[in-house]
Parts: sequence; structure tokens; C-alpha cells
Amino acid sequence: MLIALLVVVSPLFGVVGSEMVGYREPLDLAAEMLGLEEWDLEWTPFADYRVPGLPDTIGYIVAGFMGVGVILAIGVLLAKLSARQE
Repeated sequence: MLIALLVVVSPLFGVVGSEMVGYREPLDLAAEMLGLEEWDLEWTPFADYRVPGLPDTIGYIVAGFMGVGVILAIGVLLAKLSARQE
């Protein structure tokens, strides 16, 4: 339950909070100063933690739940593999 709450609340600190204080990613600032264009090395389904068709904040939450789900699934899989070896 706590993880779900943290996933839902995290966009408030990561997006809204950074906009309130005017934070910008240092690498983005350096790229702008050098006149570099944004270039993606590979295609990803959730580029910049956004879900196509959803508002950014909701997309961040969905991506967060998916990330937590993947990590939990890996943990469960490793626990089962470890239990089999014993």
C-alpha cells in the first residue's frame, strides 16, 4: 500500500516541484548551450515516462506502477529460483 501511495505522489515532487523551483536537467542545459538536438538512441514505449494518449502526470503514475511491477516480478522470480536450488 505504501509503494502505491509513493508511486501516485511521486509526480508531485518530480514534476510539479521541479517546475516550482525552476529546476532543469543539467545535461539538457549543456546540450542547449552546445546547440545539440535531442536524439533517441532507441525507441521505447514510454519515452520520458509518458504514456501516449494520457496526460503527462497520469503517464508518470502508470509508468511508475509498471516499473514497480517489473521489479517485483523479478524479485519473485529470483526468490522462486533460489528456493528451488535449496
